[in-house]
Amino acid sequence: MLSRRTEDYLEAIYELSDKRGFTRVKEIAEKLGVKPATVSEMLERLAKEGYVVHKKRLYVALTEKGREVAKSVRERREILVRFLIMLGVPKEIAEEDACTIEHVLHPETVKQLKNFVRFVEECPLDPKWLKHFKEFCETGVHPCERVKVSIQ
Repeated sequence: MLSRRTEDYLEAIYELSDKRGFTRVKEIAEKLGVKPATVSEMLERLAKEGYVVHKKRLYVALTEKGREVAKSVRERREILVRFLIMLGVPKEIAEEDACTIEHVLHPETVKQLKNFVRFVEECPLDPKWLKHFKEFCETGVHPCERVKVSIQ
């Protein structure tokens, strides 16, 4: 399993090289808020492990192996953001939290979150239980409790 830092580097390179197919050390350093020397050290390691191709002073590009990891990290983050937004978390906070959470979830948890998000998003109308959850968040009163009281 890769470290959070390694995954962050791969994802940053993936995003930065999206249009051109490559990026540069300076761009990675700016995106991650670190010094170019720190980036160069990490790139050396990533190149040895087969995740990137790094031609000093020219470019940095992901290998297929690196691209697959970066895409996986990005997918985990996107699923988490969508899930957190469903729960009513504001988008900015959801994105920040997803960035932290994405690195520690078990693949089975990610799989089930992905299934859940897809299930909810593919419902033709807002599911009743989701509306009830939103109402509960706003009022603190469980809609099912209201029904019990009115029946009695």
